[in-house]
Amino acid sequence: MLQQTGVSRVLERYDDFCERFPTPAVCAAAPAGALIEAWRGLGYNRRALHLHAAARRITAAGGRFPDDLDGLLALPGVGPYTARAVLSLAFERDVGVVDTNVGRLFARLGGRRLSRTEAQRTADRLVPAGRSWVWNQALFDLGATVCTRRAPACARCPLQSHCAWRGEGADPADGSAGVSASQAPFEGSDRQGRGRLVEALRSGPRPASAAAHLMGLEDDPPRAGRILASLLRDGLVVERDAELRLPV
Repeated sequence: MLQQTGVSRVLERYDDFCERFPTPAVCAAAPAGALIEAWRGLGYNRRALHLHAAARRITAAGGRFPDDLDGLLALPGVGPYTARAVLSLAFERDVGVVDTNVGRLFARLGGRRLSRTEAQRTADRLVPAGRSWVWNQALFDLGATVCTRRAPACARCPLQSHCAWRGEGADPADGSAGVSASQAPFEGSDRQGRGRLVEALRSGPRPASAAAHLMGLEDDPPRAGRILASLLRDGLVVERDAELRLPV
C-alpha cells in the first residue's frame, strides 16, 4: 500500500483491509474485484491485482512466505525496494533499503549523483549489524522530515558535518537513482480517467457505452477508448455482454 501512496492515506484503509483479508489464503480465495473494491482511495489499483496474484502464489506454495531476496522478487508486483523493505522490517535481515528519501539523502551526503547500484551498495554497507529494523526506519524519517526534497532543514540535520552538499549549489539528488522525479499533474491525466472508471465500477457493472462519460471524457471518445483498452489489458476491468465490471 505504501508504494507511491502517503502514510496518512494508507492508515485510513490498512486496518479494515487486514481485517477483511487477514491471511494470504483468505486473500487468494477472494475475487480480484473484492481487493480492488477494498483498495478505494489508495490509487494505483494494479497493486491490488499484484497483491492478489502474490497471495495466490504463496497459497499454492503451502502458505510459506518467502524470506529471501530472490523469493520475494519472484512475487508479482515486488521490486528491489519492496523486497528489501520486507527483509529488513519483517525478518530483520541486515539489508539496506533505498526509497526516494534515502536515495536523496545518500546523494547529498556524497555530493554527487548515484547510480542505483551505488545507492544500494551504500545502504547495505552502512547498516549496523543486527539493527537493520530501526536503522532503515530512521533513514526513512530523516529523509522525509529533515532532508526533504524542497527546503531541507540542513541546520538541524544530525548528519550535517558529514554532508558534502549542505544545501549549497546544485542539488546532487536531482536525477540521482532512486529519487523520484516530479509527476505530471493528476488533474486531466489518463490516471484520473482510469481511476474514475474503476471507482464507478466499484458500485457495480456499467454499460460499456458509458465508459467515456464515467471517465469525464465525453468530448474525447478516442482517448477514452485508449484508456479503457489499457484497463482491459491490465486486468483491472473486464467486459462481458456489453457491460464493464471489476474482475472476479
